[in-house]
Amino acid sequence: MKPRIEHLVSKKLIGQKMTMSLVANKTGVLWRNFMPKRREIQNAIGRDLFSLQIYDPSYFANFDPHREFEKWAAVEVTDFDQVPPEMETMILPEGLYAVFMHQGPASTGQKTFETIFTSWLPNSEYTLDNRPHFELLGAKYKNEDPESEEEFWIPVKAK
Repeated sequence: MKPRIEHLVSKKLIGQKMTMSLVANKTGVLWRNFMPKRREIQNAIGRDLFSLQIYDPSYFANFDPHREFEKWAAVEVTDFDQVPPEMETMILPEGLYAVFMHQGPASTGQKTFETIFTSWLPNSEYTLDNRPHFELLGAKYKNEDPESEEEFWIPVKAK
């Protein structure tokens, strides 16, 4: 598994967020709430969706699947001039990312993450950076379809 390394410029996002853990995963609830309302976002850039996680700086050092983090369902926007009710804004900060392609059902993504964090990252010239992690759900994303594709963006910095 070899990622492409990309410098992401800062992005403005509008969406909804929830606090959850891997054990008490509410991702489905978050997306079921967000998807019907995303059409209310008038200034979206493109059709890509961001499934974004914000972890405490020590989250991976002391990994515990019960530990909570913030999860977002969001889209990129041109500005924050019109924020629909029940939505919030966030700025995704610029920085270096290792971008991995995940192919297959979304439910098999955990295997890709395991490979990234147990094999690729420890053997790479990078370490995790304390910025949001996200999955970019583009035109080829089809949830549980075996032909589905999504990108896993992992924030990194040189060791």
